[in-house]
Amino acid sequence: MTALHERTAVELRDRLRSGDLSPVELTDHYLGRVEAGNEAVGAFSHVTPDLARERAAALGSPTDEQVLWGLPSGDKDLWDRAGVPTGFGSRAFGGEHAVVPTASSDVVEVLDGAGAVSLGKTATPELGFPAYTELLAGPPARNPWDTTRTAGGSSGGAAVAVAAGLLPFAPGSDGGGSIRIPAAACGVVGLKPSRGLLPAGGGVDGAGGLVVNGPLARTTADTALLLEGLLPRDGGGAVPHPLTLRTPAGPRGSYLAAAQRGEVTDPGGAVRRTFRLGVSTFSAWDGFYDVSPAPEALAALDAGVEALTALGHAVEPTAWEPDAAYAPAFRTLWMAGAAALPIDDPERLALLEPLTRWLVGVGRKVPARQLMEALRHLSAFERTMVARVSAFDAVLLPGLGMVPPELGWFDPQDPERNFEQQCRFTPYTAMINVAGLPAITVPVLWTDPTDTAPAGLPMGVQLVGRPGGEHVLLAIAAQLEERLRWSERRPPVW
Repeated sequence: MTALHERTAVELRDRLRSGDLSPVELTDHYLGRVEAGNEAVGAFSHVTPDLARERAAALGSPTDEQVLWGLPSGDKDLWDRAGVPTGFGSRAFGGEHAVVPTASSDVVEVLDGAGAVSLGKTATPELGFPAYTELLAGPPARNPWDTTRTAGGSSGGAAVAVAAGLLPFAPGSDGGGSIRIPAAACGVVGLKPSRGLLPAGGGVDGAGGLVVNGPLARTTADTALLLEGLLPRDGGGAVPHPLTLRTPAGPRGSYLAAAQRGEVTDPGGAVRRTFRLGVSTFSAWDGFYDVSPAPEALAALDAGVEALTALGHAVEPTAWEPDAAYAPAFRTLWMAGAAALPIDDPERLALLEPLTRWLVGVGRKVPARQLMEALRHLSAFERTMVARVSAFDAVLLPGLGMVPPELGWFDPQDPERNFEQQCRFTPYTAMINVAGLPAITVPVLWTDPTDTAPAGLPMGVQLVGRPGGEHVLLAIAAQLEERLRWSERRPPVW
């Protein structure tokens, strides 16, 4: 008999709905997986077995609105869940400074409303700023394919939990690549939705509109299923901020349908399976940092192009000119965002990691005029990128700039060097947040085996779509998955 964690989330959903499997049984199975496997990979920073079992037992019968009914999930440790400490991956929010929230974050309420069962908090780096999940407040999130290497970040724990089979899927958040980076590093699928698509974490309530929530999963269809659970719901499903929606959501089930069929239906009723795709190695950091992609990143891009061409898509190179204003403007916005950290006590600030202290310190010195000019530059860049991508149905970019580096590779003491290292590791993601475009990362090849990575390391590509183009991205990803069959691979820790 196939073990439950070997099944897809869609299969588990069907078994739950048929009554062949209960939420309590499934919750117990995954809690057992977490108990046995979490220490090796650091996916969860805090496990809540009693709350999970209580939640699973109290679900009752599923409703049409509860598209995730009974399916195990996790809360990124930047989100509040009533009664559970939020650690933010930081010593400044632990020990005597720990706060147990009395109310849950909007995204947590949305997931609960969709029927998901949280097993606990997935690990994140301090306050979600770094692109790797190594924190002084706890153990690092380790790459399941090579536990000596980074899992990426900041949704590193979520990606590890999915890749190691500790969860069928997991939600994350993405302000500069924080879903797509760990998805690419861990060999799973990660989707950053369009700005304004989701009612909770839609990217319309922060400066620059960078941060959006989204799904991570092993298969394209499971990614789409979790996306369906994050979308607005009709009837009895409460939507915390329905008026923030800017990008119209598709009909219920349409995202999952695109992922299962590998096709989309145009407004006129025509069914499309092939698309016009651009391919590029453009990075908005070009000219500011050395972001030359490593051979493994280029090999993954070539593999993506080869597969897409074989599938019948029209793939053509495209070259874009760099914008000298982008890099300083993004740095200004990123640091200004850190300035809002609600900590002023010097002793508590001293508990922050060097990178975070640097971001906060520099950010609090940013003049208002400099911030407004940065926002103006990034707004112009957004319009340029939307126009560039909209010339195609989607554009293919590398997923990462290099293979996931070893733990400790990012400089823990020199913040400026650390920031540059992060940009070299992941030069293709943050610019998509600035543009507010949807993007999906999928694995397309594995590197040669080594002593520490006997199954090789996954390398992925990123597909970027037009505003509201999630259906197209999911359809293309589904076709790639059918051809490349990445979901059948398992890391050594499985």
